[in-house]
Amino acid sequence: MTRSWMRAAIVAAALVLGPAGAVAAETFPTKPVRLIVPFPAGGATDIVARLVAQRLQDIWGQTVVVDYKPGAGTVVGTDIVAKSPPDGYTLGVVITAHMINPTVRSNLPYDTVKDLSGVSMLAISHIVLVATDSLAANNVTELVALAKKNPGGMSYATPGTGTAMHLAGEMLKSRAGIDIVHVPYRGGAPAYPDVIMGRVQLQFDPLYAMMQNIITHQVKPIAITSPKRAHIAPDIPTVAETFPGFSVLSITGVVVPSATPRDLVHEISADINRALQQPELRQRMKDNGMEPAGNTPEQFDAFIRSEIEKWAPIAKAAHLNLD
Repeated sequence: MTRSWMRAAIVAAALVLGPAGAVAAETFPTKPVRLIVPFPAGGATDIVARLVAQRLQDIWGQTVVVDYKPGAGTVVGTDIVAKSPPDGYTLGVVITAHMINPTVRSNLPYDTVKDLSGVSMLAISHIVLVATDSLAANNVTELVALAKKNPGGMSYATPGTGTAMHLAGEMLKSRAGIDIVHVPYRGGAPAYPDVIMGRVQLQFDPLYAMMQNIITHQVKPIAITSPKRAHIAPDIPTVAETFPGFSVLSITGVVVPSATPRDLVHEISADINRALQQPELRQRMKDNGMEPAGNTPEQFDAFIRSEIEKWAPIAKAAHLNLD
């Protein structure tokens, strides 16, 4: 039974049942939907949000307003979602920071697990570890050996403290038993000159953002942090090929207030996954270095819980506190 047929049947029933029946038979959505992005306009998260919002508008026949609410490492925007009416008309975009924040921020104004529910994962972006071209290491094994010869003598840049890139570095330090110094920047791009010139030897950054520097041989790739190699750079090995089980993904997903009716959550999730199957959207994501994802609310909730559990010991070992 197609959605258009179902809606036609509902409308017909409403005409028979009268005003009371029409109210009961309303389908979602009957008014504009707000999609909150916890960043300023521009950037990868915004690209994903706008692509999905446009496809949902086509599916729903209602406006999807992308609303930017940046601040506090995604906390400001996510708090608005957590405290919004649980009616499906306020959706929130989250990234990997959503799963890191519960450990590094003791004063969160919401409970990540209790107050919010996953709807669907939208996309996965790979994180790459690169090195200045002059570094005497070309792979993870050589890098670890070099770091062990000179504890504290190498540093790695990231887009900021508490980001997925920062935690990737801390996880590598823990798994490899090495001491490399974290140097946080206000975004990945400001670090590029220092890494290219060798003032900072290493950098963790999204692969799509670093590709041009890799292609032009301004830096050399060491490994990506995903469990599997990236389709846009299949020649770059994974950290997991040296340290099995190593996995750091930069994800984008959608959440809603936890009190949102489950049948509505499943309906929105199904529509998002339908949008993610559209060839044009998938190609646009891939052109921007992202892999379309899509899963069920239960799968996304399980992923969120597992990521919180994974990051807690890493963040505590690194003494991270962003309060």
